Amino acid sequence: MRARFFSGRATVLFIAVTVALGTGQLSAQQTPTHQEARHALDLTVVKPESVGFSSERLERLHALMQQTVDEKQIAGIVTILARHGKVVDYRTYGYRDMASGAPMTKDVIFRDFSMTKPVTGVAMMILYEQGKWLPSDPIAKYIPEFAHLKVFKGVDADGKVILEDPDHPPTMRELMSHTAGFTYGIFGDTPVDKMYRDADVFASKNLQEMIDKVAQLPLLYQPGKGWTYSISMDIEGYIVEKLSGQTLPDFFRDHIYQPLGMRDAGFYVPAEKRDRFVTLYTTGPNGELVAAQRGPGGGLSKYDAEPTMPSGGGGMVSTAEDYYRFAQMLGNGGELDGKRILAPSSVKLMSSNHVPVELLTGKFGIGLQVMRPGFGYGYNCAVEFDPPEANLPDGKGTFFWDGAAGTWFWVDPANDVVFIGMIQRLLGPASPNLEFESRPVVYQALVDPSK
Repeated sequence: MRARFFSGRATVLFIAVTVALGTGQLSAQQTPTHQEARHALDLTVVKPESVGFSSERLERLHALMQQTVDEKQIAGIVTILARHGKVVDYRTYGYRDMASGAPMTKDVIFRDFSMTKPVTGVAMMILYEQGKWLPSDPIAKYIPEFAHLKVFKGVDADGKVILEDPDHPPTMRELMSHTAGFTYGIFGDTPVDKMYRDADVFASKNLQEMIDKVAQLPLLYQPGKGWTYSISMDIEGYIVEKLSGQTLPDFFRDHIYQPLGMRDAGFYVPAEKRDRFVTLYTTGPNGELVAAQRGPGGGLSKYDAEPTMPSGGGGMVSTAEDYYRFAQMLGNGGELDGKRILAPSSVKLMSSNHVPVELLTGKFGIGLQVMRPGFGYGYNCAVEFDPPEANLPDGKGTFFWDGAAGTWFWVDPANDVVFIGMIQRLLGPASPNLEFESRPVVYQALVDPSK
């Protein structure tokens, strides 16, 4: 997800949403090209200087991560930094579980929450490449239940909601860029958000029931006239199922997880892997870290079985390495270890800004992810199309997203950098801002970008 600062009530509600990677000497002709070499994944850590990073200056990254653990702001962390497809830094900090003292290890399984969204985006782009949808298509072409959606216009003198017809049917492009007019019912207090909460959308027993509920709710604004973090990627999950004939978890497994070697990724943690599942923390009454106990119905999702309503917006679990494999595939233009998931053109389409310039004013966003000059949203991920204008140090075209428990990643195609950060602290006012604090300490260590 991404909202950096939630109220306690919103954090609990967000969990309701989200419970929802020949031995002889080679001849000159046989020597792998730079492009081929970077597409062959090897997690052996190389000397940072070999790809332009300073080992000495990377100690600032380590110090930042360790400080949050020492100050008990974060229980444990796993980070992976790579350039040109070569891992230059791969570290663990702190604990998987503070009560038992179990240390954080590289094979720990995390709740990805909204870092599921880019994976759903890739699933959609796979189907796009198969000719099964176009960005200009009305969503109702694939979800007939949405053929008669209304738009919230305001309330009358008696407080009754006023509805109107949409100026145009919301499109697939608008769905994938959070501009179609849907909402989450979590972060806002509009009458439409209240309708979402009253409908208990995320308590649906399956995706069809979710769609049936949303079809009865109005859009928050005219399609294309706003940006609202929303249920859109859960709706995409339904479309993936409908267009592919597979369940969302099965489609992810067959078309993304298995080809990329994402061995522990999924929508639940099976019994034989439960000892690697990280403890989730939240903020206690005195600002201390406490194990999270509350969720839908007062109990936290156990992720112990395949969900009947898999969340394309926030249901995944994975290790840091799993997600690195996914992110490096995107960094490679859609390929990893000889397995092509997408064409470079599809990755480019997904990672380009699709939010109209008139919405990039700072008025719209979620937490610290504010749509503004230089900073927009592509298909299921944020996009920095002009980083200096957005006051960010990354390279042009960097795309990224994060999750409700503090996980984050970015792919910087200009500098050929991929970064993964995995923690498990539900975001709130007291949460450290590691996602953006990590950016300057990484890029200050990139002292020779020409390498």
